[in-house]
Amino acid sequence: MIKGGCLCGKIRYEFKQEDVISAGNCHCKDCQKATGSGKATIVYIPSKSLKINDDYKIYSVIGHEGSNVHRGFCPDCGSPIISYVSEQPDIKFIKAGSLDDSSWLKIESNFWSDTANHWDPVDEKLPTFEKNPPL
Repeated sequence: MIKGGCLCGKIRYEFKQEDVISAGNCHCKDCQKATGSGKATIVYIPSKSLKINDDYKIYSVIGHEGSNVHRGFCPDCGSPIISYVSEQPDIKFIKAGSLDDSSWLKIESNFWSDTANHWDPVDEKLPTFEKNPPL
């Protein structure tokens, strides 16, 4: 099982590695603000495969393309852990930095390349999308 959680340990989750759909780098402005960095590296997990405690707090916004985006974070330490979109209830997005061990992770794409910063550019060796990738 792959396990992860927040900085203080209050939030914990797990999933099977073989259930991972994909992993990518999102360079959208919302992810930049939410992470305090140039991108969010996320792991796509089927909702039914993810076991996570319910102690996280949610902040919701309307995304650039009109979707309802929900970001889960620890109410104690503030660590970003999970995101999901109401319009895609079968998929959850785990923040790769919250994994206990990310040595197995393979990044497969970049998205929202049109808002990437020059100081944190997209990896041009990977498939890159100007906006959201197709799922």
